[in-house]
Amino acid sequence: MVSIARSALIYEWRRFLPAALAVAFAGLLVQVQLSLLLGMFSSISVYIDRSSADLWVGYPDTQSVDLARPIPGKVANSLRMHPDVAAVERFTWTVGDWKRPQGGKLSAVLIGINPDADALTFANLLTPQLRQLLTQPGNVLVDVADLSKLGVAVGDYTEVVGKRVRVAGTVNGMRSMGGANVLTSLSTARRMDANLRHDTTDYFLVRLKHPERAEAVRDALQPNGTLKQFQVWTAEELSIQSQAYWLFESGAGAGFLFSSALGLLVGIVITSQTLMGAIVAALREYATLRALGVSTASLRAVVLEQSFWVGLAGQLITLLVGAVLVMLARAAHVSLELPLWGGIATGILVLSIALLSGLGALRALNQAEPFTLLR
Repeated sequence: MVSIARSALIYEWRRFLPAALAVAFAGLLVQVQLSLLLGMFSSISVYIDRSSADLWVGYPDTQSVDLARPIPGKVANSLRMHPDVAAVERFTWTVGDWKRPQGGKLSAVLIGINPDADALTFANLLTPQLRQLLTQPGNVLVDVADLSKLGVAVGDYTEVVGKRVRVAGTVNGMRSMGGANVLTSLSTARRMDANLRHDTTDYFLVRLKHPERAEAVRDALQPNGTLKQFQVWTAEELSIQSQAYWLFESGAGAGFLFSSALGLLVGIVITSQTLMGAIVAALREYATLRALGVSTASLRAVVLEQSFWVGLAGQLITLLVGAVLVMLARAAHVSLELPLWGGIATGILVLSIALLSGLGALRALNQAEPFTLLR
């Protein structure tokens, strides 16, 4: 039976090609939706993922990193007292208007960071050259994909929160879903916004002498009592928590999840009908096998195995086309994220679509009786 299934696929590949393409289309739709979803929400946690801090300290019960509230600056003293803490760094921002030179304004997040070469904030994003640019008062950095939206080029002058700034350079990977992220030094940010001069900050970033002890140090630094001034998270915890909030609690991810489920349903229906058409077209062959004594159960095994191989072929097409789409998306500065677990999940999903479609097509075998050869 195994050789029959494979032989039918090899010699009748034109008959099964539409089914493989249908499986690939369904898998590609789900993969792109998942990649866009993860890419969109990874822009929320980019502040964490592109920094090298082991611990983040912020306002108690903060649901997402972008929903920060200020905490007292004196918290840094209690953090530095722990023997495992190697460095403590401020991270703060303010929201204001970016004035386009051509006219009009848009919302911008002005992020004040430590421009030192060994700083924790955006350690995996900023080169030493870019950090050196931020040491000059009034210099800012923006994402290269936001230049046209902001209406500027590198070297141009404009206004943010009513203060004159110079676009000194660009980064790649800080594109915002809404307005724009604008990076500057903490000293420049304080000069531009008087509210940042007070002894408060949105977060403290903490580097540990032994990063593997992050959870133990987090528990040790966690304040007790009901009136907590701050809360401590590991970087991974706050990143996952931020993405989960926007995915499951904000409502923004519901549309993506619904469209992905719809794509899955459409893929199953189309693939099932395509496989059923291939089986119907081969009813005389199946009827001949029945006349030779092959059981219906064996024929069902043939169909299911064919569905499995169709699923593998569809998965291969999905991977090839998906890789091309990722390259095109990155060239267009579109954020697509597909981690290993996402690729594995998509692959399992593609095979499941093919096998479910094969099960749906089994009812066509009821017509494969020997008497059909007499028609």
